[in-house]
Amino acid sequence: MSVKVYIPIDAAALSVGAQDVADAIAARGGNDVQIIRNGSRGMLYLEPLVEVETPQGRVAYGPVTADDVDSLFDAGFLTGADHALGHGLTEEIDYFARQERLTFARVGVIDPLDLADYEAHGGLAGLKAALNMSPDDIVQTVLDSGLRGRGGAGFPTGIKWKTALAQDNAQKYMCANADEGDSGTFADRMLMEGDPFALIEGMIIGARAIGATVGYAYIRSEYPHAIKTMRRAIHIMESAGWLGDNIKGSGTDFHLIIRVGAGAYICGEESSMLESIEGKRGQVKVKPPIPAISGLFDKPTIVNNVLTLGSVPYILANGAKAYADYGQGRSLGTQPFQLAGDVARGGLIEKAFGVSLRELIEDFGGGTYSGKSVKAIQAGGPLGGYVAPHDFDVAMGYESLAEAGSMIGHGGIVVYNETTDMAKMARYAMEFCELESCGKCTPCRIGSVRGKETLDKIIAGDNVAANIDVLEDLCDLMEEASLCAMGGLTPMPVRTAMKNFPDEFAGPNAKQAAE
Repeated sequence: MSVKVYIPIDAAALSVGAQDVADAIAARGGNDVQIIRNGSRGMLYLEPLVEVETPQGRVAYGPVTADDVDSLFDAGFLTGADHALGHGLTEEIDYFARQERLTFARVGVIDPLDLADYEAHGGLAGLKAALNMSPDDIVQTVLDSGLRGRGGAGFPTGIKWKTALAQDNAQKYMCANADEGDSGTFADRMLMEGDPFALIEGMIIGARAIGATVGYAYIRSEYPHAIKTMRRAIHIMESAGWLGDNIKGSGTDFHLIIRVGAGAYICGEESSMLESIEGKRGQVKVKPPIPAISGLFDKPTIVNNVLTLGSVPYILANGAKAYADYGQGRSLGTQPFQLAGDVARGGLIEKAFGVSLRELIEDFGGGTYSGKSVKAIQAGGPLGGYVAPHDFDVAMGYESLAEAGSMIGHGGIVVYNETTDMAKMARYAMEFCELESCGKCTPCRIGSVRGKETLDKIIAGDNVAANIDVLEDLCDLMEEASLCAMGGLTPMPVRTAMKNFPDEFAGPNAKQAAE
């Protein structure tokens, strides 16, 4: 009887040779192995991670290269034997064992496109429950769970759904925003590649809740593996009767379509994304009306992030309280945090809100990869604030992190070491906004250019005090007058860099004197 060997087909694992490892194991193992291509467990520092099923559980080896395969076989890894690359039982690895996996419970565990495997691990339970509930009851369950948008804004999901449900319109839309553009983020991609049925299930539940019959998953073109996997998953769900007309005799009709974005960061903003789906230039629309009232093709539309929708099946299957019991304050449930930058153990960590930033970067991340000291952490993507070491004990929650001058965003955490020039990082924020702005509003379009120019003067030591005043005025203008968060949040990294590292904005002469 063949031994099951799990080798990720996740894009991150493929980028470091997972396919070569799979080919080498297949060639050496022959009929003795059954290779299953799973998603990534999220321990990216161990990829390619190879797992072998044993009577005691799955045993992990990594990072494995094709050149390591012969020594693994010679050591008897098919029985879980010791090896220099061995880590014991996967679920007992400290990095993994200390997580609370709700949204990512199946990622890395199952074959992403095996619907029977998905159902055997709790999949479809939430949808089956929802198909026997009224739309009002579904919405109330999501409201009671405390689920908030995982894309950045943190708006209560249940309130969004309730607004769309209240609209008297025969045509409504359910949209998944998979335009994951924040630096250092990869959770959306991992979920779509490792557990695509979870996203689809969440969208079907949402569609029944608001009365939508058509859905769009808007995926950035830089994610070809996710696009391919999602398209295959949709076909499988259609063939099994979970998508289409009158789903399982419930009276719910829902058809799901993939739209591929061209990679514009601004299309992560919901109204710009909807414009792109309609075939228009991706530009932000003035609100009101909000999309839940008048969105795609001027019809009531819900736009939720992949992680938001991926959390819904757990809530419907286990109840609102089971989800709300995780977290703290108004930040309930779990958040998949993504560690990147100069960090020893990069990857995805799903933890209940309330975990400290220090725990994430030191206990999970293991400090810096370079061995240098950590200078700053940017949380919340390229427009998130820089957190200095004296604030590393901050609890990771929407409100608590905002008090520290940063934000949860999409859960991205990027580590910068002591060599980082924070004035140049502030300049990068303005340059990023300049490049990615949709151009519709003046504060964002022009303010970012003037901000970059002003920071160039400060860095060069040109009339520093006066130019810092100009920069502060620009930041005020962008925060208060920008049409969307693109311009409104750009000042956050600039101001937190200036506040936490003032000496680096004093000009080259002051820097030299300090040194």
